[in-house]
Amino acid sequence: MTDATLAPWSKYVDLIREQEKLIGLTWKPEDEAYRADFYRQLAMNLSYAYVQYFQSNPDHPEFMPLWNSVYLFQPNPDDVYYYAPLDGRKSYRIVGDRGSIHMIMLQFGCGMMGMVEPGGGEQHSSYLDEKDLVVDADGRFEILLAPEKPEGFAGTWHPIREDVDCVMVRLRSYDWGNEADVRMAIECLDAPLQKRRMDVAEIDAKLRGTFTLSNRLNPLFYGFQNRTLERVGRNVFELEPFSDTGLANQLYWTCVFDIAGDEALIVETDLPDVCPYWNIQVNDPYFNAVEFVYRQTSINGHTAHIDSDGKFRAVLAHSDPGVANWLDTGGFTEGTLFGRWTQCDSAPLPVAKKVKLDEVAGNLPADTRMVSAEERTESLRARRIGAQLRRRW
Repeated sequence: MTDATLAPWSKYVDLIREQEKLIGLTWKPEDEAYRADFYRQLAMNLSYAYVQYFQSNPDHPEFMPLWNSVYLFQPNPDDVYYYAPLDGRKSYRIVGDRGSIHMIMLQFGCGMMGMVEPGGGEQHSSYLDEKDLVVDADGRFEILLAPEKPEGFAGTWHPIREDVDCVMVRLRSYDWGNEADVRMAIECLDAPLQKRRMDVAEIDAKLRGTFTLSNRLNPLFYGFQNRTLERVGRNVFELEPFSDTGLANQLYWTCVFDIAGDEALIVETDLPDVCPYWNIQVNDPYFNAVEFVYRQTSINGHTAHIDSDGKFRAVLAHSDPGVANWLDTGGFTEGTLFGRWTQCDSAPLPVAKKVKLDEVAGNLPADTRMVSAEERTESLRARRIGAQLRRRW
């Protein structure tokens, strides 16, 4: 233990009070519904922050849930995210079962979003994916993070820089509930076996980090969507690499949408010739993913219906237009659409067209895949079961 003393609890709570001003970065700071959603987001920040700061440390890491049920920072509905703190000067062993999931991505970085000031970290100093893994006949793999490869080591060796302090894992599924999830564990090879009790100074520092995370995180993702709005306006797509936070081999297509209750937005795009993965999802005005377990707010390359001309078309609408590729707004008249081209040979730029809801059919090809109410019910039931069969916690 140290000689440090804790502040009164009220002093830590005071750190949260000043965060109310962050609502000024949203599009409608005077709107009561916006304020309620914003307060909910601050609560989400705290739930996320506790796990980030308190659950594990570089000497005793664990793969912890990141945004899987905390919809901050528009997490991909197809991804299950995990995070573990690292010390790049030490060696680590990761073991697991490959499963049959579509993609596995490990992103090593310096400074996790929200734990450092915006622009103060580097999210992708190096990268591994499922193609890099040496998987044995039983589906097991081993990854060694170390400066040198031991003689005779048959697994995947991956040296990391000394300034690396975390790894983010994305387990990406195309067919929810029908792909076997990865099982992974991590251990530090040159740290004490037992995890010691936190001292007063550590708890004080972690409390301060937890209660001030919103000051660092909210301006980051509000800034993303506000810059898109400034550059291209509403209902227009642009390509965005997110080079400071996203995957190096993934290009995003983003759009700030704005549609009234009797309107719809038709999204149309060509598809790359080679594209191992792509999707599109709906986000709310605060850069959170809209409810995706019980609503069809995302579509991926496995679930999408492609038209006979080879194009993908989707309809963003508040109520079901009867189109298979319906994107449900989740009750939001504005927000963002986010698509991903991952490891693709090209990056088409989608176009969006706003129409009246009763004019949707006349603006789509005659052979557009339509669904009945019964078919929609069955697909939504399959969706909610598939989502829950994944290990998100």
